[in-house]
Amino acid sequence: MIETLVTHAPILIIAAPLLVAFILPLIDKVSKKGRNILVLCAVVFTLVLVIILYQDVIENGMRIYTLGGENAHVALPSGYHVPVRITLVIDALSIFMVLISSLISFVGLLYSFAHVKGEGTGKFYTLFLLMLVGMLGMEMTGDLFNLFVFLEILSISSAALISFYIRKGQPIEASIKFIIISSLAALFVLFATGLLYGEYNLLNMGALANEINSQTGGLTLLSQLAFILLLASFALKAGSAPMHMWLPDSYGEAPGAISMFLVAGTQASLYALLRVCFTIYNTAIDASIIGGLLIILGLVSIFIGVTMALIQIDIKRLIGYAAVAEVGYIFLAVGVGFFELAQGELSAYGLKALQGGIFHIFNDVLDIGLLFLVTGAVIYMTKETNLNKLGGLARSMKYSSFFFLIGLVAVAGLPPLNGFASKILIYEAIYKVSPLLSIIAILASIFMLAIFVKIFYSVFMGPKLSSLSDISEAPKLMLASMAILSGIMIFFGLFPGYIVDNLVTPAVNALVDNFTYITTIMGGI
Repeated sequence: MIETLVTHAPILIIAAPLLVAFILPLIDKVSKKGRNILVLCAVVFTLVLVIILYQDVIENGMRIYTLGGENAHVALPSGYHVPVRITLVIDALSIFMVLISSLISFVGLLYSFAHVKGEGTGKFYTLFLLMLVGMLGMEMTGDLFNLFVFLEILSISSAALISFYIRKGQPIEASIKFIIISSLAALFVLFATGLLYGEYNLLNMGALANEINSQTGGLTLLSQLAFILLLASFALKAGSAPMHMWLPDSYGEAPGAISMFLVAGTQASLYALLRVCFTIYNTAIDASIIGGLLIILGLVSIFIGVTMALIQIDIKRLIGYAAVAEVGYIFLAVGVGFFELAQGELSAYGLKALQGGIFHIFNDVLDIGLLFLVTGAVIYMTKETNLNKLGGLARSMKYSSFFFLIGLVAVAGLPPLNGFASKILIYEAIYKVSPLLSIIAILASIFMLAIFVKIFYSVFMGPKLSSLSDISEAPKLMLASMAILSGIMIFFGLFPGYIVDNLVTPAVNALVDNFTYITTIMGGI
């Protein structure tokens, strides 16, 4: 039984939530409780499969799962037969990302059971599962066209969930902005996929990487254009400044758990960007130029995120801008690592930068996600998002205030929490490239600390407003979700060496070793 699950885990991880998403509307008509149980079973089953697959990949190496075979085809009305062969590729980096997505989906689902009420709840859970499918598919697919398909699934379901609660039109506006930006990014990806298919007659990322990196005459004009389009689209979807305009609105208007889930969705796009730069193009592009560009995008994101957060009075938009800054740290670290590749061989500090960046992907989802869960609980209980109309909630929401404090310390990069563990790696690594970069990153964290201390005081400390006199603590399932994230963050902060050795380093090694990725693909398809 276990052996069968391991063998078919890649497709089951995607198929289980997808199947439940399709049958959920029918179950919702019959039993609301049965609907909730079914959704929970699908998410838990997916998480268990991910853990099983993770152990298999770490122990036995990269996995390739192929749907269809050499003779699999679809007959068109014209009589022409189109081969159908979908490949899922799971290495240590992709399973690292899949673990993040499945874990966050479980936490977000528990939170939503208490947060999402009333008419349309069944639709919410259907969209929730489709959003999970989109993320998992992006992180496991082995070809560019299916990457586009899963990106579309993620974008459409996300847009619907952003506007799930309509009040005064703001969620609708945020959703429209999100879907326009997402459609633009998806069109870029589709156009780039068409260019590469026309140039190489290939869609598989490993096969494309083999062709592109083996060219002796340099990149063709079409493959260069495809790279620019892919880089722009995934940087846009990852929320990098100056292409971040959709992110604070989307995070700010989405329901609490969906704001956290959107953070994981942006990281799926960041994963796609890493695949394009490190796996598909790798040595075919000038690593110093691309690394420098990523460093600039990181610095701009940090600056805009911190400065815009300073002037916000809406608590969720403020955290949304903080999320932009956190994405900047990841771009900065990855940029330094890629810049080091230009030297011919990845140095120890280039490797440490990538370790810090990859580690911070997980920490970003945990830290910003926890803050969104707490603020979602505050809004749920008070029906208020304006910082000027909140205060003294620690008296009635003491557990929520404690969890917010944990998130505050983690985002600011203070010991002993997980944010410090990844940021100290980033500070140390980028100092070797430029001390100025390290100083800027540290100063931004100090500003971030000041911003969140101000929020904590405004919302939870000080005199309690008379309008909030009857406020009580958040529901238990909301608190349980916050507790799970807080426990993971504390564990990561207390035992960073264990996490780096067992989670982060295998992912980084898989990222930089595109030779193994290519040879495994070329031998397995």
